[in-house]
Amino acid sequence: MINCYRYYTTIMKINLGHIAAFSAYAIFGFNIIVCKNIATSNYTSPMGIFCLRALGATILFWLASLFTPSEKIDKKDYIKIFFASLLGLFITQTTFLEAIAHITPFDCSIISTLTPIYTMFVAAIFIKEPITTQKVCGVLLSFFGILFLLYNGVRNESGTTEPIGIILMLINGLSFSLYLGIFRPLIAKYSVITFMKWMFLFSLLIALPFSGKELSMVSYTTLPVQYILELMYLIIFSTFIAYFLIPLSQKKIRPTLVGMYSYVQPIIATIMSIYLGLDTLSYPKILAAIAVIAGVVIVNKSKSLANKG
Repeated sequence: MINCYRYYTTIMKINLGHIAAFSAYAIFGFNIIVCKNIATSNYTSPMGIFCLRALGATILFWLASLFTPSEKIDKKDYIKIFFASLLGLFITQTTFLEAIAHITPFDCSIISTLTPIYTMFVAAIFIKEPITTQKVCGVLLSFFGILFLLYNGVRNESGTTEPIGIILMLINGLSFSLYLGIFRPLIAKYSVITFMKWMFLFSLLIALPFSGKELSMVSYTTLPVQYILELMYLIIFSTFIAYFLIPLSQKKIRPTLVGMYSYVQPIIATIMSIYLGLDTLSYPKILAAIAVIAGVVIVNKSKSLANKG
């Protein structure tokens, strides 16, 4: 009976991890469409959008901290959290918001799946994770997929993919991978709510000098209802809820499995963007997507430091 109960609870934990990972990346898939609409609306600049997102997330995480056990931050860690917010939030999210105006949702979602490859290089530098021949082959396959996407990026009636959009998305993924690799011990040291409330507070303080004046001049009472709803989705779902779900899934299932759910993102983004007329599907894009995703799968299936030998 005890063994059956343990087996049942283990299965429930694993299922919860899968549900959390799927939900998080499904949110990110819809977020690409939402951010595309927000960034091209011209009501606020990408920096202004990030500032509003950081403000909303800061409020939500600090409110959530009132209902959780208090946790003290070591004084020496405040400066580390500041630089973590600069790399993991400010640069990551502002490059994404800048890029989304110059790239179609489909292309954006495909490039975003390259994060595991960035992580491979970061892991090799910071935790001495071996780079195998299999990993190199996977990286090269994805790299040629991106080159093919760059070469076939054209302007059409449905949207635009420009080199600047692809470059910004590549910086976006690299910045987030560096954040995970450099600040992994710091991330593990504190609870999600404690860490994120300070992360978003610092990122808000970084963004205010660049967008405070602009946001003070926005006529919020005249903003369209759709824009407000999309902004709320960005703050509540894509930021607050998603930042809960990813750590939850990481605690329940292996990191490789969590990473594999990133492929949910381009599927949802592609379906929605084509349905809404924001993108078109072509054979070059399909071939590029297959190359990029296949390369990431090859990298993920390669032996890690833990199971090497």
